[in-house]
Amino acid sequence: MEIVRIDDDFSRWSDLLDLIRSSFAYMDGVIDPPSSVHRLTPALLAQKARDEVAFVATSAGVPVGCIFCLPETDCLYLGKFAVAPELQGTGLGRRLMAKAEEVARARGLRALRLETRVELKDNHALFVRWGFTTTTESAHPGFGRATSVEMRKLLD
Repeated sequence: MEIVRIDDDFSRWSDLLDLIRSSFAYMDGVIDPPSSVHRLTPALLAQKARDEVAFVATSAGVPVGCIFCLPETDCLYLGKFAVAPELQGTGLGRRLMAKAEEVARARGLRALRLETRVELKDNHALFVRWGFTTTTESAHPGFGRATSVEMRKLLD
């Protein structure tokens, strides 16, 4: 399995979108509001990769994992972090996270930041095991309750 930065030569946008949708599918009917993944298109995903630092893991040329990294003032924001369901628990997620940590360190950023939904307690526990702590909760527009949890990991 290979992990590479997504560059201008990458062309498997539909396959990457399929990967993201399949890895986020378990959230359907669990989180409210629904995931923004439902609004993604191959073209929007390609633009996101141009605007951010993105990595894809492939097996036999097929995307099986990805992570998108957006540099912010004091941290690196992680989004659309996906691992194919059949490969979850194999260490691929940690390998992708290590790429994000490399990007943050190379840019002089001392922390990683991500958001996960309030309902996804297993995600919270996984990120805590990986060194993240909960920093705040927030609500999507139109919601009177917390819908998202922000988590940060300080880097050495």
